[in-house]
Amino acid sequence: MNARPLIGFLPIARRDARLLILGSMPGEASLRAGEYYAHPRNAFWPIIAELLGFPAGLPYPARAARLRESGIALWDVLRTCHRRGSLDSAIDHASAEINDFTSFFASHTRVKVVCFNGGAAENIYRRLVLPGLPARAAGLERHRLPSTSPANARYSYGTKLQAWREIINGSQPEA
Repeated sequence: MNARPLIGFLPIARRDARLLILGSMPGEASLRAGEYYAHPRNAFWPIIAELLGFPAGLPYPARAARLRESGIALWDVLRTCHRRGSLDSAIDHASAEINDFTSFFASHTRVKVVCFNGGAAENIYRRLVLPGLPARAAGLERHRLPSTSPANARYSYGTKLQAWREIINGSQPEA
């Protein structure tokens, strides 16, 4: 394992966010770049760009701004952990520390839906986060989406896009 724990990022979020997307912990490419979903083959930003109608090639700060403007928050379940490589299956669960979701939900009271970018994020959230949440936050609608990771070759880009479209478009306010 790594000698020092990996440390995740702060959330990308405005106080009026309606939807929270959670990953497990940034991968190696993301940690090196200091950006969520920085691996060039991760489908997260291409999917979000298509769904929100902006060019996927925008610089990271502009993509993050578009996400915030759309009412979507982005974070990870884990604040720190030890892990060799980038795979969720390599997370040392004994070393895992979760982010402060009680404070997040207390200051982001408009969040109505929590989405998980893959099964690991959902499983860790259910096991470590959910039991400690206040009733309102624990009762939020939750959806597991297919992981956008290149390691998730089980689903095509089109299948991932459609699953994400159903949830993301369903969370957008009426025009």
